[in-house]
Amino acid sequence: MTEPSALIQTALAARVLTVTLDRPDKRNALTVEMYSTLSTILADAAADPEVRCLVITGTGTGFCAGNDMQDFLTRPPTTADHPVLAFMGALARLPKPLVAAVHGAAVGVGATMLLHCDLVYAARDTRLQTPFVNLGLVPEAGSSLLLPAMLGQRRAAELLLLGEPIDADTALALGLINAVTDDAEAARAKARETAIALATKPPAAVARTKALMRDDGGALQRRIRDEAGQFAECLASPELKEAVSAFLEKRPPDFSRF
Repeated sequence: MTEPSALIQTALAARVLTVTLDRPDKRNALTVEMYSTLSTILADAAADPEVRCLVITGTGTGFCAGNDMQDFLTRPPTTADHPVLAFMGALARLPKPLVAAVHGAAVGVGATMLLHCDLVYAARDTRLQTPFVNLGLVPEAGSSLLLPAMLGQRRAAELLLLGEPIDADTALALGLINAVTDDAEAARAKARETAIALATKPPAAVARTKALMRDDGGALQRRIRDEAGQFAECLASPELKEAVSAFLEKRPPDFSRF
């Protein structure tokens, strides 16, 4: 099993591997190194017979605030072997069940990674947001394919084009999560209880069933690559420059000249 980094902790018990994002001072925003560690953890877990199910969660006040923007813009995902794309590919290919326990902010990749989880339990304070367009970017992690398939075009457009946050009850009504719990600890407890139940089931039957439900003829992996290409182009756009400048200057962005 992969050794955890200082920012990602792992624990294996009852054949359930718990992966914890542990950068609470930055609301678990992901760095390139964290992406690299996560992709290795997922690949190792897929090959380890002692792992029957995985749980992903986060410490602090929120699940994951998305990318660490300073790190992300310094080392953008512009190549096919970039750790961001390695993680997304490993997440989409993971043959074993993945259960998420979410609380607080789940923004950007913090929200889109949940689309690849088989079951999601969210604390009542959870807020999901996909603000890519607002930043001059396009969706990632296959979300431009997965969200319309899950919600229909109009609901997906609300999330991806408007980029406004939604609360846990709305996410439940849309079918993006399985249940709402009182708080983060209750979400983690429910996720672990469910993961342990999954870990006791016939592993081959579980893996085959997940594969059948996820079989799309390779469309998801193609969409992840297509999104990544357009995402890389957006990273060099004047729209992104304006969005980042506005963020750093703490003012509303002005896209009127584009």
